[in-house]
Amino acid sequence: MEKRRKRLSQRARRRQRNRSIAAVVAAAAAGLLVWFGMNGVRRERAADFPPVQGELLEADPQEGRPPIDVQLLTPNPYSRPQEAMGTIRGIVIHYTANPGSTAQENHDYFEGLKDSGAAYASSHFVIGMEGEIIQCIPSSEISYASNDRNYDTLSVECCHPDESGRFTEATYTSMVELTAWLCSHFQVPVSGVIRHYDVTGKECPKYFVDHPEAWEQFLADVSERLAKLQA
Repeated sequence: MEKRRKRLSQRARRRQRNRSIAAVVAAAAAGLLVWFGMNGVRRERAADFPPVQGELLEADPQEGRPPIDVQLLTPNPYSRPQEAMGTIRGIVIHYTANPGSTAQENHDYFEGLKDSGAAYASSHFVIGMEGEIIQCIPSSEISYASNDRNYDTLSVECCHPDESGRFTEATYTSMVELTAWLCSHFQVPVSGVIRHYDVTGKECPKYFVDHPEAWEQFLADVSERLAKLQA
């Protein structure tokens, strides 16, 4: 009788242990399902989120907005991943580091990455040497431009004629007008306008890194333009 009670007790303990193991496994599996489910939802929303800040918002006629040629890139993993932008807190100024190239050529390079897969790169806007502005990415999506600031900044890539990185007068004027309008439109203070250099230490935009006084003048010009827009 005593042996029988021991066997029954051992069986009960084994059943309890098996139930505990099964519960742990089930909980872990449920956790994985939730994790994958959440990430799946995030990706789906990133590809199909509502245009809170508007896919073509920058193309709409608005007072103070400079002319913008909207040429959105084809969605692809290398230059337009369609990941949702967070709250816009800054504007990052870049230079192309490709002297003499046009805004259209830089746009087309970003577009071609969908086929070449040569790099992860893009910008929300490209400003050409004649002052033309091309929009490549909606303001509601990130671009691959500013490293760990991709999710809260808009990027502005600027063309230049030579290795010095100095911008033409037409490019500079459009830079000031576009940056000021973006600051006004998205309620970004001028203190939120930064160089790529300020994010990573990269020499970009080169002329503004080499000539800090020129950068300070740019910010002053943006402030003056912004004041007029908000008057």
